[in-house]
Amino acid sequence: MKLAVNIDHIATLREARGENEPDPVIAAGICELAGAEGIVCHLREDRRHINDRDVRLLRDIVKTKLDLEMAATDEMLKIAIEILPEIVTLVPEKRKELTTEGGLDILSDKKRFEDVIKELKAKDIMVSLFIDPEPANVDLAIEMNADIIEIHTGKYANTVKEKDQIFELSKIGVTARMASELGLIVTAGHGLNYTNIFPLLNITEITEVSIGHSLISRAAFTGLQKAVEDMLNIIRVNRN
Repeated sequence: MKLAVNIDHIATLREARGENEPDPVIAAGICELAGAEGIVCHLREDRRHINDRDVRLLRDIVKTKLDLEMAATDEMLKIAIEILPEIVTLVPEKRKELTTEGGLDILSDKKRFEDVIKELKAKDIMVSLFIDPEPANVDLAIEMNADIIEIHTGKYANTVKEKDQIFELSKIGVTARMASELGLIVTAGHGLNYTNIFPLLNITEITEVSIGHSLISRAAFTGLQKAVEDMLNIIRVNRN
């Protein structure tokens, strides 16, 4: 199973102060050097974290693969065709949501999704659909000529009771197997962390997971001691 790192939350930290750091572009390089096999970013309509500058620089520096998450809008389609990421993941987007709340409702505007997918694939961009773990969504992904499905694991990640977790895992497993048998590449993401990732490792059809928030959260603690020590060293060594 491969790991793609979503760097949106580095940009969220930057935008909290409206300044220049931390830079998600630098974060992408660090993640790749650490072994990540893909970089994921979500360019939202309101540019609440990742912005146009980030995407263009990421296209220049990412050496593994760049996965651009976006809504199926004319504006985002134009940017994707200009930037040419290896993958575009089509995701639902609501202005008031804190983070993506669920999978695509493809049937809400099927013709629109078909047109966007066709244009992206004409530019040799692989297309991933972010879907809830339901067999019907796999059928739609096949029908629309998608290359990849990313299974939304948010509901699984948020379960508390063991029986509910098992139920959600079974849905993910069934969806992954069906998609793989039909020739789709299967990935998964949303809400995955250092604990709940373990059961997914047994679903061999999932070839990659996309993780962001829990990685950035862990980094704040695992790197905090070194950050304080570095600052103290500067202060103590250079103070008159």
